[in-house]
Amino acid sequence: MDIFGFISLLGGLAMFLYGMRLMSGTLKESSSGALKKIIEKATNNIFKAFLLGLLVTAVIQSSTATIVITSGLVAAGIISLRQSIGIIVGANVGTTVTGQIIRLLDLNESKVAWLQIFKPSTLAPAALIIGVILIMFIHIRKSEQIGGIAVGFGILFSGLLNMTNAVNSLTESPAFLSLFANLDDSPVIGYLSGAAVAFVLQSSSAAVGILQTFSTTGQLTFKGIYAVLVGIYLGDCVTTAIVCWIGAKPDAKRVGIINILFNLGKSALALLGVSLLHAFGVLDGIWLKPIFSGGIANTNTVFNLASALLLLPVVLRFEKLSQIIVRSRIQQDEKYADKLAGLNTQFYSTPAIAFNSCYDALLTMYNAARENIHRAWALLSKYDEKAFSEINEEEDRIDIFADRICNYLVGLSSTIKSDDHLRIMNEYYRITSEFERLGDHAVNISEAAQGLQKNSVSFSESAKRELEVIRELIAEVLDLAHRSFEKRDEQAARSIEPLEEVVDDLVNALRENHLKRLASGECTVIVDSIFLNLLSDIERISDICSNIGVSTMARIHPELAEQEHSYISSLHQGRDENFNRIYGEAHRLYFGKLEKETS
Repeated sequence: MDIFGFISLLGGLAMFLYGMRLMSGTLKESSSGALKKIIEKATNNIFKAFLLGLLVTAVIQSSTATIVITSGLVAAGIISLRQSIGIIVGANVGTTVTGQIIRLLDLNESKVAWLQIFKPSTLAPAALIIGVILIMFIHIRKSEQIGGIAVGFGILFSGLLNMTNAVNSLTESPAFLSLFANLDDSPVIGYLSGAAVAFVLQSSSAAVGILQTFSTTGQLTFKGIYAVLVGIYLGDCVTTAIVCWIGAKPDAKRVGIINILFNLGKSALALLGVSLLHAFGVLDGIWLKPIFSGGIANTNTVFNLASALLLLPVVLRFEKLSQIIVRSRIQQDEKYADKLAGLNTQFYSTPAIAFNSCYDALLTMYNAARENIHRAWALLSKYDEKAFSEINEEEDRIDIFADRICNYLVGLSSTIKSDDHLRIMNEYYRITSEFERLGDHAVNISEAAQGLQKNSVSFSESAKRELEVIRELIAEVLDLAHRSFEKRDEQAARSIEPLEEVVDDLVNALRENHLKRLASGECTVIVDSIFLNLLSDIERISDICSNIGVSTMARIHPELAEQEHSYISSLHQGRDENFNRIYGEAHRLYFGKLEKETS
C-alpha cells in the first residue's frame, strides 16, 4: 500500500467513526427522555435490568454511553449499584447489534437481485439522500433528528466502503500477510492488539467494525480473530471505567469496576470455551477457514450472549468485589449532597436526564430560599441567634447550588441542539439567578431582625399588624411561584402578576402609614430605616416571583419569550379579564385586612 492508499484507509476510518458518532449521538438526543424513563424503571430483578441495558444500547449503539449514564444515575441516587449490574451486562450484549449491521458488507458478494438494495454501496447513498431531504426540505417535528440519524448511517457505510477499497490493496502486501500470520500463531498478540485498538478508539463497535472491514481480504481466520475479539472487550471496558471514575462518587466508580470484572470474566470464559471446543475437535470445520464480516458479527454476538447467560446468575457477587476495590470515603454528611451529585457531567450526552437533574436541584434551591424567608420573618417577632446562623448557613448552600447549576448549564450548552432543549436551558439559567436573589432577601430580612435586637428597639404594634398582612400575601405569592415552576402550572403563573401588583399597592400604603407614625413620634429614626429597607425587600421578593411566573409562561408559550415586556404591559393596562378579576379580589381581601388591623 502506498501513501495514497494509507490516506484513503485513514479517511475511511474517520468517516466510519464520525458516522457512528453522529448516528448514535442523534439517537441519544432524540430518545433521551424515553431513555431516562427506561433506565429509571430498572429494578432488583436482574433479568429485567439485563433486558433494559440490552435494548437501550441497541438503540443508542454505544455500551460506553449506556454504562456512563448508568454510573451517573447511581451517583445521583436514582438507581442503586445493584440495579446497575444487570444494565451493565445487557449493555455488553446490546453493543453487538452494530456488528450485525456492519455484516451487510457480505451482501456485496451476493448475486441475488433483491438483496442488492441492502448492499452498503446502495444503502450509503440512499441514506444520505434521505437524510439531506429530511434536514433541508422537510420541516416537520423530529425531521432534522431523523435526518441526522440517516446521514450518520450513510457516512458510516461510506467510511466502511472506503476502508474496504483501501484494504483490498493490502492483500498482496508481505507485511500485511505477515501480520495476520502472526495472529494465527500467537493469540496473545491478537488479544493485546484488540485491547489496544478498542482503548484508542474508545469503542468496541468501532474496533469490531475495523476487523470486519479487514475480513473482506479473505486473510482472516477464526483462529486468528477470536483472541482479538476478546481483547477488544477488555480495551473498551477500561476506557468506560476511566470515564466513570473521573470526579465520581464511590458507587459511580464501582459501576466502571463491575464492568471490568464482568469483561474479565467474559474474556476468561470465551478463551476457555474456545480452547476446550478446539481440543475436542468441535471447531475443526471453521478453525483455519477464512472468516468474513458475518462470521465475525456472529462470533462476537455468541461470545457476549453466552458469557452473559453464564455469568448472570453469579454477577451480583461483583458488587462486593467492587466495594472491596473502591472503598467508601469517610466524609461529612452534606444536607443536599444527593441533589448536587445529580449535576453529573456524565449526563451531558443525554440532555433530558441532565435537565431533570437541574430541575431537581433548582426545586430544592427554591424550597430552601422560600423556607429561609419564612424563618427570617419569624425572627422579626422573636429573635434567635442560632436561627440567624442557620439562615446564613442555608444561604451559603443556596449560593453553592447557584454556582454549580450555572457551571453545569454552561458545560451542557455545547451538547444542546434542539430548540426545546435550548428553551429549557435559557429558562433554567435565568431562574437560577432569581432563586439566588430570593435567598439574598431572606438574609436581608434576618439582618433587619438582628438590627432591631442589637439596638434594643421594636416595631410599633400597628406596624407589626400591618407587616403580618403583607407577610400573608407574600406567602401566597411564594406558593404560587412554587406551583408555577414545579408543575409548570399556567394558572398559578398567571395569578402571580396581579398579586404582585397588590403587593406594590400594600407597600405604598404601609410606607404612608409609617411616615404618619414617624411624624407622630410613634416610630424612631432607627426603626425608620429598618422598616423601609424591609418593605423594599418585600417588594423585590414579589418582583422575583413575578419573573418566575413570566418565565413559566414563556416556557408554555414560546412566542412570549420575545415579547415579555409587552405581555406584562398589557396586563397592567387592564386588557386581561383574568388579571383584573384576581387583582380586584386580592386587593379587596388584603386591604380589607389592613383596614381591620389599623382601625
